Amino acid sequence: MPTDLTSVPPTRRAAIERLAPELIAGRRVAISTHLNADGDGCGSESGLARLLAAQGLVPRIVNPTPWPDMFDFLLGDDVDDQTSRGSKALRDVDLLIVLDISDVKRLGNLTETVRGLTVPKLVIDHHQPSDDPAGTLSVSDTAACATAELVYDLATVLGWEIRPAVARSLYTGMLTDTGGFRFSNTSPRCLSVAGQLLACGVDPEEMYTLIYASAPAGRVRLMAEVLGTLQVDESLGLSWLTMGPDALERHGVKAEDLDGIVEHARSIAGTRMALLFRDLGHGKVKVSFRSVGGTDVNAFAKRFGGGGHAKASGAMLPGTLDQVRDLVVEAARVMLQGGLA
Repeated sequence: MPTDLTSVPPTRRAAIERLAPELIAGRRVAISTHLNADGDGCGSESGLARLLAAQGLVPRIVNPTPWPDMFDFLLGDDVDDQTSRGSKALRDVDLLIVLDISDVKRLGNLTETVRGLTVPKLVIDHHQPSDDPAGTLSVSDTAACATAELVYDLATVLGWEIRPAVARSLYTGMLTDTGGFRFSNTSPRCLSVAGQLLACGVDPEEMYTLIYASAPAGRVRLMAEVLGTLQVDESLGLSWLTMGPDALERHGVKAEDLDGIVEHARSIAGTRMALLFRDLGHGKVKVSFRSVGGTDVNAFAKRFGGGGHAKASGAMLPGTLDQVRDLVVEAARVMLQGGLA
């Protein structure tokens, strides 16, 4: 029988109703997300900022790293981005809302300031809960395809109008976190909510162009260089890519332009785990983990102090590029060979 897939699940509704009393008109609200914000972080922030402003609150975005150029289209004169002020932008707020983060340490240089805030701190997130959350009141559900889906639910439960600019933001979060509605987190409800956002004024072809077909030439050249480092262990279904410390500068691009490169390693037939090693310099290497099938890269990433989702996670490791790559690749081989994936 047909069902209303856009109905908000009871547990989410209850969590939203517990959080709602903090959303008082006139309150100055800081909205933040993780380091190097992605489409879900940016979409959820800009969408929520507009929703709150329409209810009489005074929202500002305060992120640990600058807003990515590729998502500039989500901003406008009606969204106040005070990231450049750093921790100072958090000093006079009445409320903090942290999006798309389960662990406060993902707030980077804002972490200690956030720990010290005495105002109410709320979390809206779809990652596995951590032992060190950014707030005490939360709307959290790993069944959500994106944090943007939970922001949609917030608006639905509280009866807030979703105007076209809000719909574009939330659609961006859902589209990017599901890999263009291709990944396994693309649930029937996710597509139903996306359909509602289309009905609110989203143009899907325009969104595709803005997000996936507006790359600078340097990004394509960078991709060609990184793909040239591809290594594959066909017997175990393991593939990995490597990127040197000066690659971004040489090609005139930013970290945000790396988005999706690791997916090419994951696309190889038979791959169960794909890795991207990026040398950040100063003895630090960032590792991106992706998986296919039942391989849980969230559990694997936690071995190295990282985390994320079962099929997409990350970690930051100390050491040289060669040291970190050898360590992680060997651990991945042992895991895959042992059938622990």
